[in-house]
Amino acid sequence: MKVYEIRERFGLDALTLTERPQPQPGPHEVLVRIQAASLNYRDLLIVKGQYNPKMPLPRIPLSDAAGEVAAVGPGVSRVQVGQRVAAIFMQKWLSGDIDEAKARSALGGEIDGLLAEYAVLHEEGLVQVPEHLSFEEAATLPCAAVTAWHGLVTEGRIKPGDTVLLQGTGGVSLFALQFARLAGARVLITSSSNEKLERARQLGAAEGINYKETPEWGNKVRELTGGRGVDHVVEVGGAGTLGQSLRAVRLGGQISLIGVLSGPGQVNPMPILMKNVRVQGIFVGSREMFEAMNRAIVTHQLRPVIDRVFPFAEAVQALRYLESAAHFGKICIRVDGR
Repeated sequence: MKVYEIRERFGLDALTLTERPQPQPGPHEVLVRIQAASLNYRDLLIVKGQYNPKMPLPRIPLSDAAGEVAAVGPGVSRVQVGQRVAAIFMQKWLSGDIDEAKARSALGGEIDGLLAEYAVLHEEGLVQVPEHLSFEEAATLPCAAVTAWHGLVTEGRIKPGDTVLLQGTGGVSLFALQFARLAGARVLITSSSNEKLERARQLGAAEGINYKETPEWGNKVRELTGGRGVDHVVEVGGAGTLGQSLRAVRLGGQISLIGVLSGPGQVNPMPILMKNVRVQGIFVGSREMFEAMNRAIVTHQLRPVIDRVFPFAEAVQALRYLESAAHFGKICIRVDGR
């Protein structure tokens, strides 16, 4: 089977398309024919060696993919041959709180990922995907969608009438926009592109703020909320944007800390104390969260926002496109061209 490997060194230029023997499923294992994969910023960091420079090589990257069950090993009961499935991000985080063992089971980092034509996974590490979604759409769910669900629904307990602030128009932010609107919440969103802000409004955002034109966007958020601030912030920037998020959030509000896209920076912790703000780290989520999210997706017939789909042979170009930050929503790779 064809696979992509990070081989002897890191870097986009070093990501190599090669051959490996097709694996066979053992007891309670499932052979999945990968149909589509999707990219996350973590994948780019891993391939470039910035996520874990000491990661053993070779390694197959990418955590997110969807496909169909090609074969099952002895004792498998959760899935059947022919079913459409997606892999959960952390193969051992089925429910409950995260712990060290669960965290070490993340695909495409601690263990081999899914940028391949086939993969063998434990049956417990799979979920059935909504029937109305294409394989490309289903492939966007395991990381970005579950992260947004975990932050806003599981931990954030979002409710009708809440106000949510989102940063940028990548996968997590747009899923958060969709989930917030399903819950009856008002959404404010930032971007450096007025065109992207307009597209976000078409998806249901009430207000857009261009952070290049309005660097002190935390003050603008307070203005747009009548001085109160927002109930929830989905923080994907990290230290470089957290100060503005603390300005934007209301007293007693929540910040779901998800990403570090803005790079390093210094944060004054005093507003967390003085505003009684809850800052919650969100590291994707469990299978239980994934399945709850899928039920909502089916009920509302929600469809993920996909910017562009690349063929398998252009996986490196897809990662370069992700690096450019030109995308609106998710970037996918069609693995099975048959």
